[in-house]
Amino acid sequence: MGVVLLHADARRHGNGRNSNQKASSGGENTWCIAKPSTENFRLNGNINYSCSQKGVDCKPIQPGGTCYRPNTIVSHASYAMNLFYKVAGKNSWNCHFNGTGIIISENPSIGSCNYPM
Repeated sequence: MGVVLLHADARRHGNGRNSNQKASSGGENTWCIAKPSTENFRLNGNINYSCSQKGVDCKPIQPGGTCYRPNTIVSHASYAMNLFYKVAGKNSWNCHFNGTGIIISENPSIGSCNYPM
């Protein structure tokens, strides 16, 4: 699995770009997922933030949705964070989430749950 290290100086939630960062394309084949070691309360915050943003549809991670299973906080946060990353422009800072997101180059889709690019 390919991992891109994120900027430690970006501090804002989700879109943590600082004024000195240059835009960098995440590329066609990248996804944003949650770091598995992240505390649950932080992952819940990432879900709430991502799902409240325009263009992010979190219905698939609701009970009965195509991405409800696996029913884990890391899986649900990863799906929501990736949706935000996609609609926000797929820049490295769109996956920062206060240090809890990582950009990968291997498709994290599983079973009937497809992570959009």
